[in-house]
Amino acid sequence: MTAEPLTRALFAKPVRFVAGVATMEQFPELTLPEVAFIGRSNVGKSSLLNALVNNGKLARTSGTPGATRQLNFFNLNDVLHLVDVPGYGYAKAGKKDVRKWQGLLFDYLRGRRQLARAFVLVDSRHGVKEADNDMLELLDDSAVSYQFVLTKIDKAEQLEEVQQKVMAVAAKHPAAHPSIITTSANEKLGIDGLQDAVIEALVGRL
Repeated sequence: MTAEPLTRALFAKPVRFVAGVATMEQFPELTLPEVAFIGRSNVGKSSLLNALVNNGKLARTSGTPGATRQLNFFNLNDVLHLVDVPGYGYAKAGKKDVRKWQGLLFDYLRGRRQLARAFVLVDSRHGVKEADNDMLELLDDSAVSYQFVLTKIDKAEQLEEVQQKVMAVAAKHPAAHPSIITTSANEKLGIDGLQDAVIEALVGRL
């Protein structure tokens, strides 16, 4: 907990790895509020998390779908925890492992009271897919507040059209934030907006 006003300066503060969790029994007993980054495999979760705190080595990145095989918890200046979670949908792994990772994510979303907001990352080149719809239904059922974040906008050819479609999807889900964030980890676009959204999620939690 901190008495300092929450500003974007928070994201230049020290951040450290806390734990990698592969089973429910391994979840650390943490009291700080959390924000989670979720999305289909290879949507750019780890790259965006690195850009968020300006640390290129914080979260593991890979061109191989399914590189993140556990929930990774990072402590940001003893103010909050950032959670990088396994991708859902396609992953270059056995079905048994994929089910295990997805089950862990589902259990986390259902049972983590300190989760202030989930950021649902969507590739701006492709928009919302069927695998995303399954996750949105879970988030709605779990009463987890979430916000869409479009990734890789530097590579999108029909960004405005995808934005409109994602906003239309958000309007249909009771737990979805009404605004979406557009980002590019490579070009450092929209990172300020994402930082502001994290701060917004923490209001009333600290």
